[in-house]
Amino acid sequence: MPSYNLCILGFGNVGQALVRHLQLKTTELREQYDITWRLTGVATRRMGWIADSDGLDTTSLLAGQLPPVSSALNVREWLSLAQADVLFELTSTDASTGQPAIDHIRTALEYGAHAITANKGTVVHAYEELNHLARERGKRFLFEATVMGGAPVFSLFQEALPATKVLSFRGLPNSTCNVIIERMEQGKNFSEALQVAQSLGIVETDPTLDVDGWDAALKLCAISTVLMGVPIRPADVQRQGVRDLDPETLRAARAAGKPFKLVASLERTANGVQARVQPEQIAAGDPLSGVNSGSMLGHFVTDMLPGLTVALHVPDDPTAGPDVTAYDVLADFLRAVR
Repeated sequence: MPSYNLCILGFGNVGQALVRHLQLKTTELREQYDITWRLTGVATRRMGWIADSDGLDTTSLLAGQLPPVSSALNVREWLSLAQADVLFELTSTDASTGQPAIDHIRTALEYGAHAITANKGTVVHAYEELNHLARERGKRFLFEATVMGGAPVFSLFQEALPATKVLSFRGLPNSTCNVIIERMEQGKNFSEALQVAQSLGIVETDPTLDVDGWDAALKLCAISTVLMGVPIRPADVQRQGVRDLDPETLRAARAAGKPFKLVASLERTANGVQARVQPEQIAAGDPLSGVNSGSMLGHFVTDMLPGLTVALHVPDDPTAGPDVTAYDVLADFLRAVR
């Protein structure tokens, strides 16, 4: 029965949720999938590079009890000390460059480990390079958690819908903005609504990525690059966020039955794709009309299917957002090692 040494780079809400999932599923992984695991590396700016190839005490780590920091000076040394089989790259996203996450994943693949990430920048800025390197080294570069964490998007098309061509996408891929708009409709101002979203653990480390539409734009870039075969960058996306929305206007639109949402859309054209993120009013009957609070939805049109909607409904719970994202990371782990 194979046993895998796991390393987590970035031990925030999602990283900790991943460890809880692994603990919960240990017996199931062993009995149903013939997989055992141990956590041999954890690294953050605060912790430093912690590694023990014999396995770290996950319960103590979750309780904030840290073992002595290893002598590693960089990610390559850390992976070596941990004898890593799988790297989970869960650091915060740099929208403009994708760094340092790209370097982390490149190093892991060169070292000989599978690389799994929730970092959108790696897909947007280095998908072809990292995917090619993974194939060359006989490893997997997987990133299901980068778009609509908890809902199958990339794996759905790659595994369940072969030989389909995505013609367009329209969706609500940013749960933070859904929460902000809903709370402003209920009477809060923008700052108060953002604080609610932050309390739910769904806001990016830099909130401007969410509220100014960068997160949704990055997700469009990832979808276009991977599923449509047309690489685009955030600067190619027409973008308007929710920062300037007026609470009275939002409440009036809701009362009229046409509430505002931050809509992200892709349309295949003769010259590539047209990508846009902007607040739009949603009429009753629209595929996007049923999404509230922290939930997300994506509606695809393909050459074989006239309309396919993928939705994830997330309760207002501080652990729900990180938990569903961490599930995608766990599922990618199983896809990689199987």
